[in-house]
Amino acid sequence: MSAVTTEASTTTNTRRTTTSGRLAALGRAELTLLVRNKTALFSAVLVPLGMIGAIKASLGGVNLDKAGMTVAEVAMIGGIGMVLIFAVYANLATAYTARREELVLKRLRTIEAPDREILAGTALPAAALAFTQCAVMIAAGVVFLGLSAPQQPVVLVLGVLGGLVLLTALAATTSAFTRTVESAQLTTMPLFLISVVGSGLFVPLDALPDTVASVCELLPVTGVMTLIRAGWLGGVEGYDLLGAALNALAWTVLAVFAVQRWFRWEPRR
Repeated sequence: MSAVTTEASTTTNTRRTTTSGRLAALGRAELTLLVRNKTALFSAVLVPLGMIGAIKASLGGVNLDKAGMTVAEVAMIGGIGMVLIFAVYANLATAYTARREELVLKRLRTIEAPDREILAGTALPAAALAFTQCAVMIAAGVVFLGLSAPQQPVVLVLGVLGGLVLLTALAATTSAFTRTVESAQLTTMPLFLISVVGSGLFVPLDALPDTVASVCELLPVTGVMTLIRAGWLGGVEGYDLLGAALNALAWTVLAVFAVQRWFRWEPRR
């Protein structure tokens, strides 16, 4: 009788463990750690907003007539890109590295959750924070800066969501080559720099020479930024939208493959 009761209890407990439940538990734990880490929270919330001023300043000598955008529009689109870079990519690359070095990831692999759920659960708070920031920035741009309402809301949402997935996968990939939490500031710098310079965060690609713009279109974050700009401001042809979507998809697939191939679950010694 006792054996039957134990077996029934075990079966009941197993049934209560669902994917959504595991993700929620992992997300709550990671959110607690994020809130306690004031430096990470400051970088994720305030730094992207402060970078909007830097973007405006960088446009002083740029001719935006060719791009067909105002300074405010470029600054707000770039601000969304900064949210994705700082709140998702830089934050998660540090978080994955820290959890690995603290043996948290190794212990999590002993529970029922598969690897993809562990990585996704860790990313949930940062992704939710970034999505909320993007929504607030879009609303603020429309209400306070007089920008137009999103011309293609579906494309805009898909661009932001695609950016969240891509930058999460790139963060996990970067952490595989990051030895310590401190060195994450260095390993995340290359993607930050090429995105700022060449993916339209500071200067629209349309304002660059055609040859340079053609090369920049191949960069990891360019497709996502093109979708976000098209979704909010419009003015992008269907062929260009398809190219941007394929760019984002291709880099996401490559990043996911890299995570499966090289992600480390135990400390680097």
